[in-house]
Amino acid sequence: MKKNRVVNRIYLILIIIFLYAPILTLMVLSFNNGKSMGKWTGFSLHWYAEMFRDDTIMEALRNTLVIALIASVASTVIGTAATVAIQRMRPRSRNALLAANNVPLLNADIVTGISLMLMFVAFVVTLSMGTVILAHITFCIPYVILSVLPRAREIGNSSYEAALDLGATPVYAFFKVTLPELKPGIISGFLLAFTMSVDDFIVTHFTRGAGVNTLSTMIYGMVKIGIRPTIYALSTIVFLTVLVLLIIANVVPARAEKKRREGTHA
Repeated sequence: MKKNRVVNRIYLILIIIFLYAPILTLMVLSFNNGKSMGKWTGFSLHWYAEMFRDDTIMEALRNTLVIALIASVASTVIGTAATVAIQRMRPRSRNALLAANNVPLLNADIVTGISLMLMFVAFVVTLSMGTVILAHITFCIPYVILSVLPRAREIGNSSYEAALDLGATPVYAFFKVTLPELKPGIISGFLLAFTMSVDDFIVTHFTRGAGVNTLSTMIYGMVKIGIRPTIYALSTIVFLTVLVLLIIANVVPARAEKKRREGTHA
């Protein structure tokens, strides 16, 4: 038994090293004073300063954040409303809709990207930043539904129905009873949608218009001419930002659930 534990720990450590060693290397190189990837010439924040002075990078960063923010807010609102509706459906209809919701998650990104592009072309919609936002909302909604649905199943409809029995209107009962109880799942869904939007490349590549760049498409274009150390600095900031968001997405719901349980026992 003890031998198995040692083997499992070694295996876990190797997996972590395999996953995070390249990222750690990139982060270290972002503080290297020189351009060489094989020689350390001293600690410096030069590439971070140059990154913030680069208009191309700043524009791509601004586009990425605007698209991610709009898409995550819209998909969270739509996904939460859809979850409430799904929860009140009959079992057969609910299962069919959930199965349909899982299709975009299992579908290849390249198929989703090409399909959305063809749809925009068919409806004579000019590819632009707006089409990218619509595309991101489309593929983010299923993630929000899967984040909110477990919480909706846990609380059920009893609280909402009790509020109606006490004289509350459906709208008042939703915003004062159902929505606060769904809050942990909604926060998780929003952060997950934001992260997926920032990280996306394939769907963005097929639905963006001329001159519209996000971080992922900009870096892809730079690969053809060579990656500058400013991209190391940018990647470090993006990684740390996503890491913080993922930590918040896991910590906030856990704390909210802990407080809820403590209040219930009290």
